[in-house]
Amino acid sequence: PPSRSAPSRPCASRPEPPAMDDTQGLPPAPDLDPARAKAAQDLKVPALLMMGMGGLWVLYTLFGLYRTLSPAGMEQLQGTVEKALSVYPPELRVQMREILSHFLSPAFLTVSALPGVCLNGLVVFGAWKMKNLQLYGLAMTVAIICCIPCCGPGWGLGLIPGIWSLVVLNRPQVKAAFRSK
Repeated sequence: PPSRSAPSRPCASRPEPPAMDDTQGLPPAPDLDPARAKAAQDLKVPALLMMGMGGLWVLYTLFGLYRTLSPAGMEQLQGTVEKALSVYPPELRVQMREILSHFLSPAFLTVSALPGVCLNGLVVFGAWKMKNLQLYGLAMTVAIICCIPCCGPGWGLGLIPGIWSLVVLNRPQVKAAFRSK
């Protein structure tokens, strides 16, 4: 006859491990209605593209500014200016060097980089809000900024996700998804 063993009981010295949980301390996923989920899915790829391009453009600009403002960068910039000025007559070189010194000053270079950093930072933030179906006006604004080649990320590469997101954002279902919360 088969022997019956007593059911195992947890040892008093070792507590039972907690039940496994997939969330592992993460907040619960929001309950989306199907229309809102569809709108979020339709905006996901263009929003991620805009965040990626905008973020890379900010990093590229800041790195370029750092490289230019470093002592080696400034020395290289001055060498390039002197080489370019060598084709002009000596009396004109002095005047041009004075004019160029204003445009190649660290203050001017920093101030001239700020609009691109700010606009692309706004694109990253607005695309994040678009992905989360928040702030419809900001989402439309950053989609339009992406469509402007000299303002958006990548000097024209932002046109692709910009137009894509404008088309999706103008759908009535997507507008309604932004309103429903």
